[in-house]
Amino acid sequence: MIYLNDEIIKKLNISWDNNIQVIIDTIACLRLNSTVQPIKPYLRYGDAKNRIIAMPAFVGGNINKAGIKWIASFPDNIHKGLARAHSVIVLNEADTGVPVGIINSGSISAIRTASVSGFIIKQFMEQRKSANLKIGIIGFGPIGQHHLSMCNQLLGDRIGKVLLYDKNTIQKESIPGDISAKAIIAENWEQVYSEADIFITCTASKECYIDKKPKDGSLHLNVSLRDYKPDVFPWFAKTIIVDNWEEVCRENTDIEVFHKVNGLQKADVKEIQDVFTKDFFASLTENQPVMFNPMGMAVFDIAMADNFLKLAQEANAGLLLED
Repeated sequence: MIYLNDEIIKKLNISWDNNIQVIIDTIACLRLNSTVQPIKPYLRYGDAKNRIIAMPAFVGGNINKAGIKWIASFPDNIHKGLARAHSVIVLNEADTGVPVGIINSGSISAIRTASVSGFIIKQFMEQRKSANLKIGIIGFGPIGQHHLSMCNQLLGDRIGKVLLYDKNTIQKESIPGDISAKAIIAENWEQVYSEADIFITCTASKECYIDKKPKDGSLHLNVSLRDYKPDVFPWFAKTIIVDNWEEVCRENTDIEVFHKVNGLQKADVKEIQDVFTKDFFASLTENQPVMFNPMGMAVFDIAMADNFLKLAQEANAGLLLED
C-alpha cells in the first residue's frame, strides 16, 4: 500500500486537461451505471457548523476502484492557522477489496472540484467561440486559486480579464504570474458578478447575498452552494445543472432553498451526466444564463485519487507501507 501526503500531491505534475479527462471518464461510468455511490452521511458534534463527511464509492471502467473519502470541514480553523478542510482517501482494489493507497491531502478535493468545473466550462464553451472572456471568482482561498489555475490552462488566450474578490486581502503572489497582468482585484462582489462571463463562487458564506440579474449568457459555477438568494431563481429556472439531485438538495444549499421557496423539482434540473453531450448547451439561446451546483460526488474523488496514485507510481513517489 502506498501513502501519499499533500506535499507529494503538490509536487506531481498537475495537468488540468488530464484531470478533466478523469472527470469525463467517470461521467461515462455514471452513464453506464458502472458506479455505486451511497448518500454521504454528515457527522456533527459540538459546534454545529463543523462536520466530518464520509464519502464511499465504487467506479468501474478502466478505473475499477472502490474507496472512501473522510473529509472534515471546520470553518474556524482559519483563525487558528489551520486549513479549513482536511481529508483522507482510502483506495481499494475493486475485485479483491485489498487497500492499495492512502492519500492524506486536501489538495485532491480542490483538484477534483476545479476539474468538475472545468468539465462544465468545456461543454459550455463548445457553443461559445468568444474570445476576450471575463472570468470572475468570489472567494480566493485554495478552491478559488485552483479554479483560476484551471481556467488559465483551459482557456488560455481566450481570457481577456480576471476579476477577483475576497473579504480578506488577496495576495498578489497567489495569482499565477502568466495571468497576473489580466487580473483585477475588485472592491465588491457586485462588480465581479456584473462583468463576468464565467462567474465562480468559492466562498464559505453562511448567508446568501446574490440577488441581482445575471449577465446575459453567463455561466455560473456555484461551487460554494450558499451564495444565491431565491430572488435569482426565475433567471436560472430552466438552466440549472447539479451533480446529483439527492446529494445537493439538502444541508441548506441554494438548491434546497430553490426547492422549498421556488418549487424547484428534480425533473426541472439536469444532472451532470445529462450534459455529457453538447445537446443541452446547444439548445440554449445565446442570452440564457446557466447555473451549475456541485455538492461533490464521491465517485469523482475516488477516480481522482486513483489518477494521482498512478502518477505517484510512475514518478516513484510516496511511501510504501508494508503489511
